[in-house]
Amino acid sequence: MFEALTEKLSATLSRVRGQTRLSEENIASAVRDVRLALLEADVNIRVVREFLASVQQRALGEEVGGGLSAGQHFIKIVHEELTALLGSEHQRLSLQGNPPVPIMLVGLQGSGKTSSVGKLARMLKEEGKVPYLIPADVYRPAAIDQLSMLARTLDVGVFPATVEMGALTIVKDGVKAARKAGADVVLIDTAGRLAVDEPLMQELEQIRKAVNPEEILFVADGMTGQDAVNTAQAFHERLALTGHILTKMDGDARGGAALSIRAITQQPIKFMTVGEKLENLERFHPERIASRILGMGDLLSLIEKAQETFDEQQALELQRKMSRNEFTLEDFLQQLRMLRSMGPMQNLLEMMPGMSGAMKGAVDEKQFTRIEAIICSMTPEERINHNIISMSRQKRIARGSGTRPNDVNKMLKQFGQMRKMMKKMSRMRNPQQLMQQMAQGGGGGLPPGLMK
Repeated sequence: MFEALTEKLSATLSRVRGQTRLSEENIASAVRDVRLALLEADVNIRVVREFLASVQQRALGEEVGGGLSAGQHFIKIVHEELTALLGSEHQRLSLQGNPPVPIMLVGLQGSGKTSSVGKLARMLKEEGKVPYLIPADVYRPAAIDQLSMLARTLDVGVFPATVEMGALTIVKDGVKAARKAGADVVLIDTAGRLAVDEPLMQELEQIRKAVNPEEILFVADGMTGQDAVNTAQAFHERLALTGHILTKMDGDARGGAALSIRAITQQPIKFMTVGEKLENLERFHPERIASRILGMGDLLSLIEKAQETFDEQQALELQRKMSRNEFTLEDFLQQLRMLRSMGPMQNLLEMMPGMSGAMKGAVDEKQFTRIEAIICSMTPEERINHNIISMSRQKRIARGSGTRPNDVNKMLKQFGQMRKMMKKMSRMRNPQQLMQQMAQGGGGGLPPGLMK
């Protein structure tokens, strides 16, 4: 996420970090570099100009305090202004009014509206809501079938629409059906359209007047930069948007859309998608995203992901096993699967301060599958006590997992090294000491064999 922008900004700010005093000259130099990085990320020129003017004014006018160096103070200013640009704080979805509360998703074709409806339905269901889906895209082939399939996967209600009914009828009848079904929230999937497509824009206006949605969310492809911003502004003028969802943020997102869309429309980014799976929808927290963009990591989001995945009792049992050197391959397999459910390891590393650049491209995701196959090819006894795995057993395991005996042997050696490391780490109470030990261990505590 924002990889190129993060690299450029991190390089610029690292040059400023050690400055003992800020002069007009070195501030101007840093601002020029930041301007270039933002423009290359396809951020709107007006947004860039206003953002940098604010940064420069504060850098020249504020007293450095709080035990910070001049360079650190400049970085603090950039972070605060970037957070403000992104919206200052997370804006929750508004679910006011009598149920079912209508929420309408709009945007260009191919931006990810239908899949975003499914992801949003899953999140709402996890929060205890009863969502109901309305497939009002009657122009894209199989759009209705796609949303119906998502509804079956999520076990939520969906209106049985047909193309012949027309979008407006589908929405009106769908809301009535949702009310009868006892739904709390109605999620309306609309057809992708250009803002210059007058008949289709009129259709959206008719739908808005018919159901008076509490939220109208513009779904923007995070990889499209200013194009998405210009389109969002045109939609906002016609429909009065209440927020945005940025999609495909796990790809090579330049940052232009994220840094411009809120400033131009004055409507918050509420969610972003970071993968194709239904669980890959995240709430948009401006301060955390600003930290990620500046290479400072996002520990709060990482902790939240871990809390969603790891059970507290399991964590305590794991710590006990680590301290007694009783951690087995069976335990390792369970932890590996939990880690994989949190998302790509590279994405998790990007949330750790200072790790996004240092560990770039360092994780071999294919090794997850290989290691899992090796452990799954072992007997229960071998998983509990890896010391009984002889050379003949290694050959059998290799055949069963489609690997070589050398791969099995290497994984076992690395597992043994990891157990020793984990035993040392389990005795540490000082977080700084723990982090130092992890860094010295090579791979920052990653599972064995995952480093390239």
